[in-house]
Amino acid sequence: MTNIQTIQTPLRFYPKDPNELVQTILESNTVGRRLEIVGGGTKRSLGDPVTADAVLDMSGLAGIDFYEPEELVIKVQAGTPVAEIREALAEKKQHLAFEPPDYATFFGEPRAIDTIGGIVACNLAGPRRILAGAPRDAVLGVEGVNGRGETFKGGGRTVKNVTGYDIPKLMAGSFGVLAALTSVTLKVLPAPPREITLLLTGLDDAKATEMLADVLAMPADISAAAHLGGGRSDAPVTALRVEGFQDSVDDRAAELESRLHKLSDVRTIEAEESRNFWSKLRDLSSFAADPDACVWRLMLKGTLAARVVNAIGGEAVYDWGGSEVFIRMEAGNVEEYAPALRTMMGEAGGGNACLFRAPADLRRRVGAFHPRTKALRELGERVRQTFDPNRILNAGKLSAVASNGAA
Repeated sequence: MTNIQTIQTPLRFYPKDPNELVQTILESNTVGRRLEIVGGGTKRSLGDPVTADAVLDMSGLAGIDFYEPEELVIKVQAGTPVAEIREALAEKKQHLAFEPPDYATFFGEPRAIDTIGGIVACNLAGPRRILAGAPRDAVLGVEGVNGRGETFKGGGRTVKNVTGYDIPKLMAGSFGVLAALTSVTLKVLPAPPREITLLLTGLDDAKATEMLADVLAMPADISAAAHLGGGRSDAPVTALRVEGFQDSVDDRAAELESRLHKLSDVRTIEAEESRNFWSKLRDLSSFAADPDACVWRLMLKGTLAARVVNAIGGEAVYDWGGSEVFIRMEAGNVEEYAPALRTMMGEAGGGNACLFRAPADLRRRVGAFHPRTKALRELGERVRQTFDPNRILNAGKLSAVASNGAA
């Protein structure tokens, strides 16, 4: 199965600066040309299939505009590879605390490159979101060009600068249907000097999520909490990560181990082994080996997650203690199970179910995102009318019944 949607036209625009981007969008409005916004191409299959006449390739708007380590702030152009940003921050022992995932292999394009604009536009975060928040919590400012061909900026370089504060929040999770971002200013944090991960084996999903909920209520500053379970062929694994200065990490890990050993044998990993464990979980590597299978992303109360997974079946990755769950399902079952699954989300306290990976025709029939209420649909349409009245940017990415995919 190839998840990446292929545009049936060779027409492709490569703006090298915001002025060229403005001209491309203005011309597209004049001739009625719909544009698919692409950075590195890793997430073209995330969301509803785009209907476009040409590709707007943003990879030419790349580079670090400024980086002030002492102020914990960096401004980068939207097409900048995430790997380049990570490397620059690592030299100063800093990082993007929201732990952006790399879904290139997961979506079947291992040679594609994640860009920061796509991460922000999709509001994607890794396991540390439980402690550090999502991209929208780290974005201090944005610049871009809306669907009218107008440049805009919102926010600034500091947390205290609230000029246009809502614009950065709005752009995070908008999936490019409002504007093409040209740059983002991000808050960065010192990288933790030490990390330890505690691994427990043999807990079923219900016991694991119950335990994770209890531990997350403790004042232990857990930076990641996950359970690999569901219908896994190997033994289920439950994991907790603590990070920080050495003495603090060692004390917290010892306290957790003493509390948890009565549930299961506890094994600890640290340093590179721990980082590898969480990067694989962050990037959904366990699902990448089976590209033909579909994957749902569920957002719900962690205490109800095991019940929903048990009703559906399939291998599951519980992140953030179960508040986000990825479930693998055979493509032939998706359409049959979708209505019941989304009904269960409502019964689970207002959660939502996103068809995170599936062929384009299946996403088109089922809808990638969870249906919204009428009031939210109308609000979304008013916002889009303000930014892109002619619907030329990423047309179809968020269907009329879909939610903003940013949780």
